[in-house]
This record gives sequence, structure tokens and C-alpha cells, in this order.
Amino acid sequence: MSTMNGTAVLVTGGSRGIGAATAVRLAREGADVAFTYVRDEAAAKEVAARVEAAGRRALALRADAADPGDAAGAVHRAADGLGRLDVLVNNVGIGVLGPLGELTLADVDRVLAVNVRAAFLASQAAAERLPDGGRIVTIGTCMTQRVPGPGGTLYALSKSALVGLNRALARELGGRGITANIVHPGPVDTDLNPADGPYAAGQTALTALGRFGTPDEVAAAVAYLAGPEGRYVTGAELSVDGGHAA
Repeated sequence: MSTMNGTAVLVTGGSRGIGAATAVRLAREGADVAFTYVRDEAAAKEVAARVEAAGRRALALRADAADPGDAAGAVHRAADGLGRLDVLVNNVGIGVLGPLGELTLADVDRVLAVNVRAAFLASQAAAERLPDGGRIVTIGTCMTQRVPGPGGTLYALSKSALVGLNRALARELGGRGITANIVHPGPVDTDLNPADGPYAAGQTALTALGRFGTPDEVAAAVAYLAGPEGRYVTGAELSVDGGHAA
């Protein structure tokens, strides 16, 4: 049963992985979906086709989250293109992993620009366009709760900043009935981190369930928070991590 009929959603970084699964899931829930992508136009067209196959409008927006103008501008382009904006999903992110001493200033600047600044600017812009009762859902990581080994300093830093952003947004926007929540995926089977990849065994061993998650399982959590049943949940962290933090 469709639960989000008549709503309009923006998913940043929606051309692959968790973002693509989220865009399609929300379309199946009845939402019109705009999503951003930075390079892969073919993948963006495929996601748009899947959204349209669910009977909903799709709007693919080329935008580079590292560009502050694009990060905020995509929100306004989505709202203008769809005629309104009810839900923002801050999904876009990059991971730069490596020994602390080998991380460069350029690494730091890019990761913080994409993972932190873009989410802040998009949320700031969304606060202008969302109606009362709107939703902001941000994608974090299980590494905000447990960093199991070396090499994740910069990534964990950037995603941990989103926890503070989320809590502050909940307080800032709660008076308008706008909720803000963050979803922490664990190891998820995507093209960037496949369940049969060279690092998969170690990640699987860190979970209680002994397996990778799927993008659809994360998307289901986003759909709950974005839909009518999640209207009393705000400022919360929802782990979809197979027990990684247990």
C-alpha cells in the first residue's frame, strides 16, 4: 500500500547503491523523486526509469556535492522541478580510508566538503522549502558507533559530525513538526563494497548476523522515517548494521 502519495523527495547521491535503492523504494511508497548524481548519467537514467516504472515522477539532477552552490542548489532545483519538497535524504558521501599519517589536507578538505558541508547546506536549504511536518533523513555509518580497526579516522570523523547535525536539526525544526533522523548502515553489499570483495570476510565477522546487509534493507528504514508512521521519531539514530555495534 502506498503511504507517501502526493509527497516529493530529494535523495542526494541517488544513482547507485543505498541512494538508488532509497529513490526506488520511496517511489514505490508513492513519492515523486528527485535525485542527484555527479558523473554516471547512464546509471542516473536507469534509476529514473525504475522510479517511473513505479508510476511516479523522476527528476535526475547533475550536482557535485563538493561544490557548495550545487549542494544547496540541488534542493531548490528539486523543489522547483517537482513543485514542492517534503523529504530530504542526505545520502551522498565519500570514503577515504588509510593510515592517519598518510591522509593529506586535500583528503580532509574533500571528505568534509562532501560528507559534512553538503549535508549542512542541503538541510539549510531544505528548511526554507519543507512544509510543516517535513522530513530530513541522513545516512551515517556504523563507524560512528564502533571503529573496529585503524584506517577509518577521517571517514568516522566526517560521519560523526552528522550525528551532531541531526540532533541540532531536530531541535531547530521541531517546532514546525519537521523531523530529523540519521540511519547508520553497517556493511552493505554495493558496487563500492561488495559482499564478495577482498575485505568482506573481516566486515562480516564484525556483525552479529554474520552477513552483509542489502541497500533495500537500508532503504526500508529510510522509508519508515520518511513516511507517516515515523512522524513521532526525531533526533534519533537508527542502526541497520546487522549487530555491528552490539
